[in-house]
This record gives sequence, structure tokens and C-alpha cells, in this order.
Amino acid sequence: MRHNPVKEALLQGGISIGTMVFEFNTSGIAHLAAGAGAEFIIYDMEHTGWSIETIRSLMATSRAAEIVPMVRVPATEYQFFARTLDVGAMGLMVPMVSTPDQAQVIIDSAKYPPMGKRGAAFGVAHDDYGEGDILAKMSTANDNVLLITQIETVEGVENANAIAAMDGIDVLWIGHFDLTNSMGIPGQFDHPQYLEAIAHVAAVCQRHGKAAGFMAMQVDEGRTMLEKGFRSLAYGGDLWLYKWALGQGITGLRQTGQIETN
Repeated sequence: MRHNPVKEALLQGGISIGTMVFEFNTSGIAHLAAGAGAEFIIYDMEHTGWSIETIRSLMATSRAAEIVPMVRVPATEYQFFARTLDVGAMGLMVPMVSTPDQAQVIIDSAKYPPMGKRGAAFGVAHDDYGEGDILAKMSTANDNVLLITQIETVEGVENANAIAAMDGIDVLWIGHFDLTNSMGIPGQFDHPQYLEAIAHVAAVCQRHGKAAGFMAMQVDEGRTMLEKGFRSLAYGGDLWLYKWALGQGITGLRQTGQIETN
């Protein structure tokens, strides 16, 4: 079973920075992200329509890179947790977690006994098809699987303290678009109600030794969240980063061409 350096860093009060992938389900994407310095990569199943077969291939190639591969599943259902972990994911992000009961389902589904109720399968992808002591494998898996609950509703914010207090939950991640939608202030990220909510999540995470997480689309935004106490950050997603970088280059070349013709 593999060691998870991202989980270890967060448990020790450190910071971990990675990225998310929504579009480029290629064999090299994890190596590219790792080469850029990302410590983790989260593949999205919620908004992409990717199947478990796609995730299986991505996990196989990602586990060969110096990066921690994780998956955002589409819903709080056992089949998504267990199957995704079995094909090699080292962590799960779960959307729309609003109650401790939902968080308990995540723990039960993702952790082996005695901590949870995950179905046992060994000598498969998640333990690199290897032999070994079954009890040791279950213990190591429980220690290294990283569980991220997304706080995306008013109810989730209200229950953030109780969720952060649960043994097995590692990160409370702000889903900022859905959270502002739930608050009735869509996209108003400077609204006092939203700012109060993210401050509350950061505070309860610090209180319980958990990490607050966020996806930042700009460096300045990420720095601001780090200053607010967030310790797990994804810098953008593949499709937006690609579009931004390509746009910067094309704009620069066109400006150069205009200068030369003038």
C-alpha cells in the first residue's frame, strides 16, 4: 500500500498545492502536473461524465507519476467510493456534503473495518496487485486515504464544526459557486455572508486539526485563501489553464506582429 505525502503534510499542519482535471483524460496529464510541481491531482467525475473505466486508466498512469491521484465522485454513494478507491485513487472529494450523516456514509464507504465498512478486495489496483498481510493492508489504506468533503450549502456551513470533528474526514473544501448559489448571492464572492462562511470553515478546521480547501483560479486568489488559513489548494483546472496560457501566447504574438507591421 502506498504512502500519501499530501495527507501527511496536511495532518502536520502544512500546506499542499495541486490541481484539478476536467478535460484532458490523457496518459501524460499526471506527469505534466507533477513536473509543474503539483503535489496532487483531482480528476472530476461530477461534471465531466467520465466513467469508472476512464478513471481506471487515469489512476493506472497517475500512480506512475510523483503525484497523489484523487477523484471527485459525483454523489454520496458507496459504489462511487469503493470502486474509485479499488482502481487506485488515493483520495476522494465528495460534493454537496451538508450533514454529519452524509460524512459518516463517506467514512463507512471509504474505510476498512474497524473504522468503516468498505468491501475488501486485495491483489488489485489499489494495492498494486501485490501480496501481503491483509490486516496490514487495511490499516495502511485507512491511514493513507484522504477524504475531502465539499461545503457547498448553507446547511453545510452550519454543520461544518460537526463535520470537521469527525475522525476520518481530512479536508473541508469550499465549493464557492454552489455555496453562493445556496446563499442566494450567486457569484458574489465579496459578499459579507460568503466571507463570514469561509472564515467559519477555516476556523473550525483549525480547531479540529483539519485542512480547509479551495480551488483558486488566480495566484492572487490563492494567496488570499492561504492568508485566510486554507491549507489545501488546487490551482485551477486543466481546460481553463490551457485556454488562459494559449490566449496569453496568441495575444502576445498578435501584438508583436502589429508592432512589426507598424
